[in-house]
Amino acid sequence: MPSDLIELSDPLTHLTLAPALGGSIVNWSVRATGQPLLRHSDEHAVNTGLPGKLGCYPLAPWSNRIAQGGFDNPDGWLALTANSLTDPLPIHGSAWQQAWHVVSQAADEVVLGLRCDTPFAYHAEQRFALRDGELSIALRVTHLAEQAAWHGLGLHPYLPRTSGTRLQAKAGQVWMSDASKLPTGLAPVPQAWDFSTLNTLPEGLVDNGFCQWDGHCRIEQPHLGYTLECRATGADYFLLYCPPGLAFFCIEPVSHPVNAHHLPGRPGLRLLEQGQSTQLDFTLKYSAHGDAGLPAKAVGR
Repeated sequence: MPSDLIELSDPLTHLTLAPALGGSIVNWSVRATGQPLLRHSDEHAVNTGLPGKLGCYPLAPWSNRIAQGGFDNPDGWLALTANSLTDPLPIHGSAWQQAWHVVSQAADEVVLGLRCDTPFAYHAEQRFALRDGELSIALRVTHLAEQAAWHGLGLHPYLPRTSGTRLQAKAGQVWMSDASKLPTGLAPVPQAWDFSTLNTLPEGLVDNGFCQWDGHCRIEQPHLGYTLECRATGADYFLLYCPPGLAFFCIEPVSHPVNAHHLPGRPGLRLLEQGQSTQLDFTLKYSAHGDAGLPAKAVGR
């Protein structure tokens, strides 16, 4: 592993951060068993230099895709170009593709910072705290440019998935999407995607945004011996990504729906003047099941 990784531990869990790789989380795991609580990143994943191969990365100053080659700010059109080899549209802002630096480090907390000029000047900060099996992440962005601009935030965690993984995350509606993964309209949540109570993940592809979320989600992993109880503030939406046949899924707390810059009223976006800030907080609380003492390799998929 690279030597510039940052590590935190509490009595229950261990966290590894890669400031230079988009301010990403590399791994978060159970100390007693080595069980990954986010998708495990090995040395090869880190050496790709791609945050999308790691455990979690920040989304700023917007989440997901933007259509039409840019968007309107108060001072005019802001042109954007594609920034990912795997997507034809600008995606996930710019913070995840920058090297962050360590602002401060204590036994149970690390603060990472970033000064970025793309697509406009802003300062971002991530505060990671690890206490008694609870990981808390505070993502805060301050607008630095003289002209106001639209901002949105999110986090992109990758979580282990087995046939027994169950999710609870109550939402009022879901954005349906087209082949380009842009929203086409709001619809009632179909039964297979209804996580108002604990439900297994769908077998087919899900890559959609859900709205009217109360910020709570619960992830039960009976095959892996643990539960995560999660809470988001500053995020009225979540994106659910379930790729068929792969051993991970993503539930992303976000402040706005996909392509909000082109939706009526720009839902969830904030127009920030110079010096103004916006923040998203996310906590994930680990608790072990009765069989959590098994070594991680002994728990099957």
